Amino acid sequence: MTQEVKEIFGSASASTPPAALAAKVRTLAPSMTRSMQRVAETVAADPAGCAALTVTGLAERTGTSEATVVRTARVLGYPGYRDLRLALAGLAAQQQSGRAPALTTDIAVDDPIADVVAKLAYDEQQTLADTAAALDTVQLGAAVTALAAARRTDVYGVGASGLVAQDLTQKLLRIGLIAHAHSDPHLAVTNAVQLKAGDVAIAITHSGSTGDVIEPLRVAFEHGATTVAITGRPDGAVTQYADHILTTSTARESELRPAAMSSRTSQLLVVDCLFIGVAQRTYDQAAPALSASYEALAHRHRR
Repeated sequence: MTQEVKEIFGSASASTPPAALAAKVRTLAPSMTRSMQRVAETVAADPAGCAALTVTGLAERTGTSEATVVRTARVLGYPGYRDLRLALAGLAAQQQSGRAPALTTDIAVDDPIADVVAKLAYDEQQTLADTAAALDTVQLGAAVTALAAARRTDVYGVGASGLVAQDLTQKLLRIGLIAHAHSDPHLAVTNAVQLKAGDVAIAITHSGSTGDVIEPLRVAFEHGATTVAITGRPDGAVTQYADHILTTSTARESELRPAAMSSRTSQLLVVDCLFIGVAQRTYDQAAPALSASYEALAHRHRR
């Protein structure tokens, strides 16, 4: 478990900051064991109370074992329970200073449309905040560096993630880079075979287990391309073929709000971060390309 956590979250010195704790719980809880979920949800719901507990006290409160508490702390990105307690104390201080607690509001089938708007807006804001808090900027910077220097970029995504893949490639094309979005799994694989060192392949999958996205990323990885996974599951199968992992968050899934809706919001934030980073790195090329594309379409907006 320790080695797996290090591979997912980096070295022990890179502990998860307090602001990212709730985001980590929402993102990782579905893939935890039931006992670890109880620990994670308890510390996120009552950071002040849990910060005052020893590892034995938290184990007793959650009906688990000391080993489970320590494992949960590590999966959440902390070297040990002591580091988790420090983060809980910091989170409690933030909440006591007037910051609103992190909540998720389900949409009911009989909600007035005004309530739907308010709940969706809140959930979208929370999802974006969670993604920003948990996003590894070192991994993001490395992905930006690879994209800025890439001979060619292929992006894989199906369903809602396919729309995000198209959004990224359209942005890259507008600053003069060669990029292709692939939602057809056969075309994705046959194109991935053509990739090599100096190329970039990006897989977008919230679940981290979408076979039609994992297969072309694996092929690209094996052919020497730099690979990036944008996923809500940093322990998902897709990450075994990713040089860089960018983790997204999502609101709690409900009957009227499937994961595809809220995951798209966080994926688009990561895509925008990638695009802006690349545009900054390639500004001398990007600025004239953006201007040229704007001028080419300007006449269509004057009608």
